[in-house]
Amino acid sequence: MNQEHKFNVIKTDEEWREQLTPDQYIVLRHAGTERPFTGEFNMHFENGIYVCAGCGEDLFDSTSKFNSHCGWPSFDQEIEAGKIVEIRDESHGMIRTEILCGNCGGHLGHVFDDGPTETGIRYCVNSLSLDFKNEK
Repeated sequence: MNQEHKFNVIKTDEEWREQLTPDQYIVLRHAGTERPFTGEFNMHFENGIYVCAGCGEDLFDSTSKFNSHCGWPSFDQEIEAGKIVEIRDESHGMIRTEILCGNCGGHLGHVFDDGPTETGIRYCVNSLSLDFKNEK
């Protein structure tokens, strides 16, 4: 896990508030979580690229998405090494691994080692942290 990552996109709190919706701001900048089964991309299975809603960085290819039945979009690998930064999260009385956009530091969700594919990984991501680029 990388606690000292240097992010390329640096903005003030005011700039983030102006750019993001109130719900996106809470999730991306303050590690909030959307309610399960409510996110736009939970059951979204079109071909394309999932990008960070904060900075537009490519994060996940649609081919890595699967239905984990957990209520949030789930992926078994990042689109390219280094796109996701992992940090230790000891909030809410648990020890987990938080995932951030490697470009802007936006909170995406958490990663778990219970994925059903050959990677054994489940990136559990908030829809509010993502945008989607259709493959055309």
